Amino acid sequence: MSDTKIAKGSIIILLGSLIFRVGGFIYRFAMASLLGPAGYGIFVLILPIIAVLQLSAEGGIPPAIAKYIAHYDAQGNNAMVKQIIKTSFKLVITLGLILSIIIYIMAEPLANFFHNPAAVFPIQCVSLITPFSVIVGEMKGVFQGYYEMNFINITKAVEQSSTIIFAVLLVLANFYIAGAVIGTAIGYMITGLAAFIIFRKYIWVKLKERSVEDQENPGEKFTRRKELGLIKMLFLFSIPVYLTSLGELFMYDIGTWIIGAFMTSEYVGYYGIGSPIARIPLMISMAVATAVLPATAAALSTENRHLLNTYINQAFRYVTILVLPISLGIAVFAHPILSLLFPGYELGTGALQILAIGMLFFTLYMVSASVAQGVGKPVIPMISLAIAVAIELGLSVVLVPGYVINGVTLVPEYGINGAALATTIATFVLMVTVAWGTLRQAKTKLELKNLGKIVFASVLMAGILYFVPTIYAYTSFYAGIPLAQILALLYLILVAFVGAFLYVVILTLIGGVKKSDVNAFLKLSRRLGPLEPLFDKIGSILMKYAV
Repeated sequence: MSDTKIAKGSIIILLGSLIFRVGGFIYRFAMASLLGPAGYGIFVLILPIIAVLQLSAEGGIPPAIAKYIAHYDAQGNNAMVKQIIKTSFKLVITLGLILSIIIYIMAEPLANFFHNPAAVFPIQCVSLITPFSVIVGEMKGVFQGYYEMNFINITKAVEQSSTIIFAVLLVLANFYIAGAVIGTAIGYMITGLAAFIIFRKYIWVKLKERSVEDQENPGEKFTRRKELGLIKMLFLFSIPVYLTSLGELFMYDIGTWIIGAFMTSEYVGYYGIGSPIARIPLMISMAVATAVLPATAAALSTENRHLLNTYINQAFRYVTILVLPISLGIAVFAHPILSLLFPGYELGTGALQILAIGMLFFTLYMVSASVAQGVGKPVIPMISLAIAVAIELGLSVVLVPGYVINGVTLVPEYGINGAALATTIATFVLMVTVAWGTLRQAKTKLELKNLGKIVFASVLMAGILYFVPTIYAYTSFYAGIPLAQILALLYLILVAFVGAFLYVVILTLIGGVKKSDVNAFLKLSRRLGPLEPLFDKIGSILMKYAV
């Protein structure tokens, strides 16, 4: 079980993330096409505000729910699990309503900061989202604590599909940016209802059945004093988690806000297209991080240090073996990706190349941060994020507009590339500090030799692909010829498959593929329907050379 728990949970989340990432690109593509660079730039400025509000309304409670449900469920304390769910629900609902009022009041000052009066009404519409998004966050925390990753995927599917449908329909109905925001709010309303139904049907019913089996007294009440103690316990864990998550959002979006303050909204749009593409590898780290938090919490609750060490090394290995080649591939093919998927946004190429490397550092940080939360030390990523955010803010303010004193240019204006560079430098510092602090706290050492083989194979693959003929780099020339665009896209997909094949071959030849990696690969194949025979055949070949 110890060899498969992280892999199994990660695979379920990863499969869902792959599907939802496609949906996310459909959403981004639709908004970018319908709104144009200027309108999309305003929308990109609003998206981080939505994220900050959702996070603030939840107050970091969902990760605390996941940790303590996993902890008390492992001990068989069903009464405590039930009370955690009830108390946390009250907290997030209260916070959601308070934050909705605040954002409505602050809409005009925020729009003025970004020099966009047209953003006032869309920002006010954001206040519709938080009361429902907090319910979604609460339910996801419960599902994560019970290791019900399929429920998380179902919730995300409802959220994404309903958001895309209603946002696109309202934009087409000439509601413009406000339509995109209101559509998002409707999506969260539907998702909150769906998540609550799943919870009542599959989680709460089982908890009540266990209470009867355990002969718990149904009339026994959790006193106000005990509930206040539980609130204190949740907040002591959730506050540093909240500050950490807030810092993560700032790491994503400080560059966007600084560009919005010093440049026109069109440039925000160019940067806003590149940023989510660079964050594609994050779905892998999120999948692993989601699985590793309750796993490490459960291992620590039973004081099984060997199991804890296994989980941590598995998490880092799975992320590195998948994320590193993807990040380098995005950096190599940044221009054709933008040309093919988002014509007219090619000015974001340089920023995308730089951000692809920065997000590689961020993915490794996310695994470390989740491990830190799992072992009960959320303060480690919190402090490191505070330092990294300060670094990114300082560098962004200098690099985006340039730095001039008495008419002498000390630092030239780098624009959106400067914002990307600031993010990349800050994420590198963040990765190093959190990984060092977490591993020290967990008393664990990484298997650096194995990780080194992954780095070598990834860099060699990227170096080979760099010299692959880039006929698709000139796709803007064929903008009016759909067939040429389709052929160029197919060529790019073919090159991606060739790169993946090269990477696997190189990694196998240098002894970088483990039998546990192949077993995880085979578990993945069982969820791919008609592709299962092909993946099984590939897995059997790899198993012959795995160490």
